[in-house]
Amino acid sequence: MIKDIPGIANLVRRVYEDMPAYTHGEIRGQINNFKEGCFVALLDEEVVGYCATMQLAEALAFQDHDWEEITGNGFGSRHDPTGDWLYGYEMCVDPKVRGVRIGRRLYEERRALAEEKDLTGIVFAGRMPNYRRFRRRVDNPQDYLDKVVEGKLHDPVLRFQLANGFEPERIMEGYLPEDKASMANAVMMVWRNPYVERDQPVKKRLPRGVEAVRVATCQLQARAVADYDEFMRHVTYFVDVASDYEADFIVFPELFTLMLLSFEEKELSPVEAIERLSEYTPRLRDDISDMAMRYNINIIAGSHPTRMDDGDIHNVAYVCLRDGSVHAQEKIHPTPNERYWWNIKGGDKVEVIQTDCGPIGVQICYDSEFPELSRRLADEGARIIFVPFCTDSRQGYLRVRYCGQARAIENQCFVVLSGNVGNLPNVGNMDIQYAQSCILTPCDFPFARDGIAAESSENVETLTISDVNLADLSWARAEGTVRNLADRRFDLYRIEWDEEGKHPGKPKPRREPLGPTGPGGG
Repeated sequence: MIKDIPGIANLVRRVYEDMPAYTHGEIRGQINNFKEGCFVALLDEEVVGYCATMQLAEALAFQDHDWEEITGNGFGSRHDPTGDWLYGYEMCVDPKVRGVRIGRRLYEERRALAEEKDLTGIVFAGRMPNYRRFRRRVDNPQDYLDKVVEGKLHDPVLRFQLANGFEPERIMEGYLPEDKASMANAVMMVWRNPYVERDQPVKKRLPRGVEAVRVATCQLQARAVADYDEFMRHVTYFVDVASDYEADFIVFPELFTLMLLSFEEKELSPVEAIERLSEYTPRLRDDISDMAMRYNINIIAGSHPTRMDDGDIHNVAYVCLRDGSVHAQEKIHPTPNERYWWNIKGGDKVEVIQTDCGPIGVQICYDSEFPELSRRLADEGARIIFVPFCTDSRQGYLRVRYCGQARAIENQCFVVLSGNVGNLPNVGNMDIQYAQSCILTPCDFPFARDGIAAESSENVETLTISDVNLADLSWARAEGTVRNLADRRFDLYRIEWDEEGKHPGKPKPRREPLGPTGPGGG
């Protein structure tokens, strides 16, 4: 279904021309957060219908709310696998194929899912798109609803929902301000499962399953190499070892390719060094992708300076999956040193990467210190966030370490750190390095006592490996001692993203920072 995201986005854009369309990230989140609850209708390989649902507790589903609040800003991130009601928050059918029962079939899939999961019923807020047209013939939205039910007025959406066995519960004012035709109003519609009889709401329990993933983090020693091939042999060694241990992922440190500067005839200036490194990008990307397939392991290739199409240099993490696909995550926040010495610019997009072990995210060093980014990844469904870092001091390392632990707790996910150690002759950017790579967990009963699944010794080259159970995250998010994701106050605050880049940030001034010409990470 992930492959259908562009088609779903185009469908929603066609159906709701006068309302904002979903971003690909929002649709990705809807699917990753509750894949069973998302349905797609295809006709000649084209997406012509889509509906999205999530499970919610009765108290939440029936309380006053608006669309942004109940859906977690459109990501479906409030899905609660212990909830007793199926809540529908998207249903659309291509106008070109209406009349062939696509909508009815999607409703039937929803009902079948509710019956299969033994849920009490289905609830959603239905649009009333003819309300604006008839508003002068009625007293208020409730009067409009009454007249539609009585057959005195026609509303195509409400009539369709009534015909499909849903009953109106009440008017919800201000549900979707963008819905001008309904004048922001909606009708809470309810279908009760005839196979379930309950006097009181129940809370379902989530089984403590096992969904094991093996993760390796490489704490890499900076060393002089004779040429590119020697560097790649060094990288291949650790990939080979991780593969022998049957790891699903291996992550390398930020800017681990700085070793490629060690065989230059003279020490390059910071700008010359970054320019030289960027020349290796195509070869490096292809070689690591080939390595991922040969060794059957997903590789988060630290980060590497890359010249973009517009001529700017960005710090980019290449994620090479064992299925042959290659993804890129740019560093969003270059450090003051990176901006000043290397003229590195920040990227403008963060999104999860789909892997054979589920969705993951990448935050390059300093980015981990901005909680909005990791929260966005969690909303899109990420359960593991990889943090390649490069820090020269213990203080810098601890900034990354403590923020990584915070991200694991507040997003109830695993966070994996990988850093450089040692120094390089003839490379001014690598005077000293400090790292203690680790695999961090939330702090709750299913996880390690100190929130640390594994960690390396300080400042030595090593490979640290641990198994993590993704099912523990699902349990913690639904039934943990605290539930940071579920307990967010969507009625009070939210994060808004400039998805289209309409408001580009002002370039940061290149003020000379403290310290050497290294990245100054963390």
